[in-house]
Amino acid sequence: MSSNIGRAPSPEGSFTDIVRRLSAAQKSSVGVSAYSRWFNRPIGRRLAAAAYKLGMTPNQVTAVSAVLTFAGIGMVAVAPAGIGLGVLVSGLLALGYAVDSADGQLARLRGGGTWSGEWLDHVVDGIKMASLHVAVLIGWYRFFDLPSDALLLVPLAFTVESSVFFFTLILSEQLRRAATGDRSRPATEGSTRRQKWQSLAVLPADYGLHCWMFLLWGLPAVFIPFYSALVALNVALLAIGLMRWFREMRRLDAAAH
Repeated sequence: MSSNIGRAPSPEGSFTDIVRRLSAAQKSSVGVSAYSRWFNRPIGRRLAAAAYKLGMTPNQVTAVSAVLTFAGIGMVAVAPAGIGLGVLVSGLLALGYAVDSADGQLARLRGGGTWSGEWLDHVVDGIKMASLHVAVLIGWYRFFDLPSDALLLVPLAFTVESSVFFFTLILSEQLRRAATGDRSRPATEGSTRRQKWQSLAVLPADYGLHCWMFLLWGLPAVFIPFYSALVALNVALLAIGLMRWFREMRRLDAAAH
């Protein structure tokens, strides 16, 4: 989830030089999951540089991300499950996620983003976070031979979890900004090695991993247990996150008084 607000010197020169400048201006990696940190952001930098060379706007890049993402989500709901479909869906979702990482970086290349651009980016993110698991629910109901209809509650639980997580993340960011003027995540103490382990620990909550889980879409006996375990891990991580965010809000209360 990228932001279209931010400023950096407008780069000139070759594609490689643009990528290098973007890398130097990259947001903090503290608290960022492994896939986003080591795969999605670097790919997004290159896509942002390419979009810049093509003269695209950040909103156009957001629109491309939305088309790729919702094409993949729609296929999960309407097409019979299979290995080939799963590969196609994963590719579309992962590419859409990489393009989503590029719009904010492109905004910085162009000298700064807009509030409407940030609004559009977050609205698209909010829709995809919830609709992905609704599509899984529909796909399970239509194309999977489920041993029990109770399993349909699993993607419903993931829908609720992802919606609560996204809303709380954005709300915490906005309250932090209002209280301190700083929109970045609070710094986490610890060594670089510890931060890397933290990136791996929150990997189950990374949307990038959720994109690639559809490689198993044609194997219900594997996909259902994997997806169910992923739901349980995400619910546990959300519970931990809610406690940490609430403590942060209490600290902001104390600072304000």
